[in-house]
Amino acid sequence: MKLHLAAVVMAGLLMNGVSMAQAAEKTAQQQKMTQCNQHASTQNLKGDARKSFMSECLKKESNISSMTPQQVKMKSCNTAAGDKKLSGDARKSFMSSCLKKA
Repeated sequence: MKLHLAAVVMAGLLMNGVSMAQAAEKTAQQQKMTQCNQHASTQNLKGDARKSFMSECLKKESNISSMTPQQVKMKSCNTAAGDKKLSGDARKSFMSSCLKKA
């Protein structure tokens, strides 16, 4: 009886360990979300700029996670300028100020 009980307890512990290991592994989408969040945080993006960046970063064909921080920042600022439909001097001014942000 004790041997049977010990076997049941061991099986329960093993099953619990397996489920905890599976919970610790992130899916590809979760990993991408983590990377995009880290990139957005390093650029101190807020509001619409962050939304635009996250949307672009999380797209299936996006390769932002392999880009340098400066490339990511340029892409984010460019997307934000496009969302605001800026052109000419207004776009240049916006891009300059956006790229200078820490």
